[in-house]
Amino acid sequence: MHQIAVLFRTAPHGSASGREGLDAVLACSALTDEVALFFLGDGVFQLASGQQPAGILGRDYAPTFKLLALYDIEQVYVCAESLQERELSSEQLLIPAQAISRQDLQSQLQDSAVRLVF
Repeated sequence: MHQIAVLFRTAPHGSASGREGLDAVLACSALTDEVALFFLGDGVFQLASGQQPAGILGRDYAPTFKLLALYDIEQVYVCAESLQERELSSEQLLIPAQAISRQDLQSQLQDSAVRLVF
C-alpha cells in the first residue's frame, strides 16, 4: 500500500505545477517512505530527457528527479499508453520508471490513502 500517491498530469513547463509537485514529493519523503509517483497524460513529459526550458526562460528542475533515490523514493510508475501516445519510450526518461497500463495504474491508486495531483 502507498500511503501517499503523487500524480503528475501536466507538462513540465508553462506552469509551476510540476515543480511544485516535485517539491511536495521531497517534503512528503521526510514524513514517510511510502510515497509513490505516477506520471500520466502530459505528465510523462516531466521525466523526458533533453528538456531545454531556458528557451522559454523556464527553470530546469527536471534533473532534480534524479535525486529521488536519495530520498528513498523508489516507486515510480509511468502510464504505458501515455508514453506511446506521445511517442516516448522508457529509454528516453531521466530516471527508471515502471511502465504500467492505465488499468494497473488505477488499481495502484486505489491502494493509496492520500492522492496529490499536479
